[in-house]
Amino acid sequence: MEEKILTGKKNGMLMLLLIIALHILAVVGLVLGIIRSPLLAVLCVIFLCLGWILLLGLKVLKPQEALVLTLFGKYVGTLKGEGFYWVNPFCTAVNPAANTKLNQSGDVDGGKGNLGTILLTGGAQSAQVSMGTNKKISLKIMTLNNSRQKINDCLGNPVEIGIAVMWRVTDTAKAVFNVDNYKEYLSLQCDSALRNIVRLYPYDVAPNVDTTGDGIADDGSLRGSSELVAERIRQEIQTRVESAGIEVLVARITYLAYATEIAAVMLQRQQASAIIDARKMIVDGAVGMVEMALERLNEGGLVELDEERKAAMVSNLLVVLCGNHDAQPIVNTGSLY
Repeated sequence: MEEKILTGKKNGMLMLLLIIALHILAVVGLVLGIIRSPLLAVLCVIFLCLGWILLLGLKVLKPQEALVLTLFGKYVGTLKGEGFYWVNPFCTAVNPAANTKLNQSGDVDGGKGNLGTILLTGGAQSAQVSMGTNKKISLKIMTLNNSRQKINDCLGNPVEIGIAVMWRVTDTAKAVFNVDNYKEYLSLQCDSALRNIVRLYPYDVAPNVDTTGDGIADDGSLRGSSELVAERIRQEIQTRVESAGIEVLVARITYLAYATEIAAVMLQRQQASAIIDARKMIVDGAVGMVEMALERLNEGGLVELDEERKAAMVSNLLVVLCGNHDAQPIVNTGSLY
């Protein structure tokens, strides 16, 4: 389905004035017809009864709004751009997603101007269904913030993740006619794409994990490569919603954490890893300091130590440098041997 933009229809004000003038003439003709011509009076009565139909062709659009029109089931075209339009009064505006309000989306009006509002909540989305809304399609950049999902990463660890997607409608014909409800379609595709991408990455950097699919292990992770993961999610969503005439501009990860059932265990694991790394750094530094001390003693010739004394000195220095508490010195006042 190709979008057709209707041009040359911004004559709403002219048609409004013409319709008002015709009604005034019909009233005058009715008065004159009652006096002089019954046929003229009948024609004026018919026009006064049916002339209001012409008013149905008047359409007002604000900036970044569009209206998809059909005539007896056939797609006629799309009105785009702000202005006062007049079209065939028998044309019908179509927007299957008019009553669907996505969570935190720019098209939420808070129920103003509606006859009623019903709140729907589900695992994948939260939406408002409103009665009495118009059929205009918003072309603004809108935000979709789906609920957090619990997904297993590539190592099988359950993580909770949420994303925010910036999107807009670029082809109104595809959005209306190619899918049943383009807003719900986008929300479901966001959930599916998020699940497909997250399962390719570990939460933290893990050895022997290929996240790019090139057969080579890399350092990709959900926590350390969030921008790369978000871009892959955006591309995945864009591929899926192309047929619905939707452009996905930005995708961002808004929430990322281990699931509650393993969060405490993973925290202990991270703490243990941090302690091991810190100990390793301390030992490496202590060994270097011991080597430097022995070299300086040998260079200066201050004291000559045999292998046994060197081993004792190394042991004492390592205890002092690697210990968690300050060492208590013991002064030997006797002979060294």
